[in-house]
Amino acid sequence: MSVFYAINDLPRFKNPVLTIGSFDGVHQGHQKIIRNVADTAKKVNGESILITFEPHPRKIIQPGQALGLLSSLEEKIERITQEGIDHIVVVPFSRDFSMMSAEDYVLNFLYNTFLPHTIIIGYDHHFGHNRSGNIGTLKEMLPAAVQVIEIEEQLIQEADVSSTKIRKAITKGNIAEATAMLGRTYGFEAVVVHGNKIGRTIGYPTANLQPTYSDILIPGIGIYAVKVHYKDTVYQGMMSIGKRPTVTDDNIIAIEVNILDFQQDIYGEKLYVEFIAYVRGEEKFDGLESLKAQIAQDEVDIRKLLSTDTPT
Repeated sequence: MSVFYAINDLPRFKNPVLTIGSFDGVHQGHQKIIRNVADTAKKVNGESILITFEPHPRKIIQPGQALGLLSSLEEKIERITQEGIDHIVVVPFSRDFSMMSAEDYVLNFLYNTFLPHTIIIGYDHHFGHNRSGNIGTLKEMLPAAVQVIEIEEQLIQEADVSSTKIRKAITKGNIAEATAMLGRTYGFEAVVVHGNKIGRTIGYPTANLQPTYSDILIPGIGIYAVKVHYKDTVYQGMMSIGKRPTVTDDNIIAIEVNILDFQQDIYGEKLYVEFIAYVRGEEKFDGLESLKAQIAQDEVDIRKLLSTDTPT
């Protein structure tokens, strides 16, 4: 599998079978499309190619709005690779690219760049300035020899999946729902930064986390059972995402994890946090002793949840 970042330096592919999209999260619906592309390429003795964009188009079209993406580019490439695609082409998405007409997109970008044998897209795929192009535009403008295949709405709906649905589930703390749609647990990489160190004063030291990918989606406020991947070991953990109303009124959302049975100094180190279960909402307690008692109960509940490892 190869990854290309410069569309002006692409090789000539053999009978290229293409699909195009953002593929954020590479969820179950995406996986169906990618496997279809890979299978079709084999049938025509060709090469399968997935075209995606960086940065995410919404970052250019809607600047300043929080993206809340399900995967970084590196994670997306890793997931796509697992589905058996031959090549990934990462197209730099810019304001100029977003202003390209649907006709220019079809002829000057897709056709002249790739000379596709087959193009496979989802039933609701749109492209070009103001999303004016669709599958009808492709069929109308491409040479008749180019096959245009639409992934049927039914096929996608059978998976009942979309990146938007997954984002909503994660934001609401519906971890099991998100896990089912993704086909895996949701998580993100983060670096350990200094915090106010209150946790260690009550016997539950926490690692304060800063996601390494600024556009990643942070789950909704609450307490979570998580798995923490550090170097070559996976640990159980208690994750808090919230404003910490018992200890501060600064209204800033903090991401903290207490790694169970773990004593190492890891400031500046990178972790990967995998969300297994939502435990409860954030609460304001009348003091540190009450908070400590609740955390002790959280630990009991979380150890039990992680022993069964069933997302909730």
